[in-house]
Amino acid sequence: MFDKFPTIRTPHLELIQITEAHAEDLYKLFGDSNVTRFYNLTPLECPDDAHRLIDHFRKRFESKAAIRWGIRLNDRKDIIGTVGFNNFTPKHRANIGYDLQYAYWNRGICTEALHAIISFGFHALNINRIESEVMEGNASSIHLMHKIGFKHEGTLRDWMYWNNRHYDMLMFSLLRSDPHQ
Repeated sequence: MFDKFPTIRTPHLELIQITEAHAEDLYKLFGDSNVTRFYNLTPLECPDDAHRLIDHFRKRFESKAAIRWGIRLNDRKDIIGTVGFNNFTPKHRANIGYDLQYAYWNRGICTEALHAIISFGFHALNINRIESEVMEGNASSIHLMHKIGFKHEGTLRDWMYWNNRHYDMLMFSLLRSDPHQ
């Protein structure tokens, strides 16, 4: 699937490999409860947690099971979010995930990053189906999925268990043959 980590450039963003140099950026990102509110992840409590997350991303990439890019604005060095395919089945499907520092919400950054990896997935990785599970109540992500052309397929009832509670997840998908923005 991947021999070398691919960098993707867009008009405003650079999607890059997440390294140990980004530990503080990830701690800032995933330490914010606004960011992790609809995530199956409690906010990071210390920088060591960020190092473990970076190691997780690296191992998933090396095993060819997933790929997670850091989102960097073209005029900055730090990463302000992540985007990627959490699970990948060659020539078949991938599951997307994304997150962004709260200060950068509602600026079109996730839209631009998702367009880039969707194109990469369909063309470079030959994926046919890209999926996203969105926690019920996450209005921003639901809006984003519709905005970029994903179709709501249904509700996965009590699909996620987190913080001693079950949550419904909304399943969205985009096929290579679907029109998308």
